[in-house]
Amino acid sequence: MAEINAAAIKALREKTGAGMMDCKKAITEAQGNEARAIEILRERGLASAKKKEGRVAAEGVVGSYIHMGGKVGVLVEVNCETDFAARSAEFQQLVKDIAMHIAAAEPRHVSREEVTTETLDKEREIARAQAKNDPKNANKPDQVIDKIVEGRLNKFYEEFVLLDQPFIKDPAKTVGELVTDRIAQTGETITIRRFARYKMGEGLAKRGDDFGDEVAKLAGS
Repeated sequence: MAEINAAAIKALREKTGAGMMDCKKAITEAQGNEARAIEILRERGLASAKKKEGRVAAEGVVGSYIHMGGKVGVLVEVNCETDFAARSAEFQQLVKDIAMHIAAAEPRHVSREEVTTETLDKEREIARAQAKNDPKNANKPDQVIDKIVEGRLNKFYEEFVLLDQPFIKDPAKTVGELVTDRIAQTGETITIRRFARYKMGEGLAKRGDDFGDEVAKLAGS
């Protein structure tokens, strides 16, 4: 059996355009045989999904989701290539699932590209300080610390970047992989363009006084 490592997965991704997790699953199932892994990805319609992403997606839907009796609300714009696809039950369900996920998982960004350099530098600084302050890392070389920092940055992406978050209805795949699956099924480019998440009272100062006490004071008691 051929060796299954990061280099093999990367090479398969470059040849097929499929997602990293899809490539890992395919090459594992193929027991390291790259040719068979490519066949598996093609059978599942994943090998050409990335190629479709370059096409223009100007149609789509702005979907919404309201949770907890109006306490949390989400608007999300998901684009595809044709109005026909946008009106399909499958696409409508995808948009609903994404909106529901945003309500539950509270992402800050759609993709890694949206994360600012300033934010990444700050997260790197915090991660490095945490790694160096951990007694388990005492006397470890800088190269090891660097790997720990990058690992924690990946955790940051998984927590706050929508496409990197584990999908709430199926944590075995990310939201990005969910979209890739739909691209393969529909044959159209699908992209999550933007979203807004609202939480009732978020950012407002909370009252420190008890309302009953305030009424009692006004009454002179």
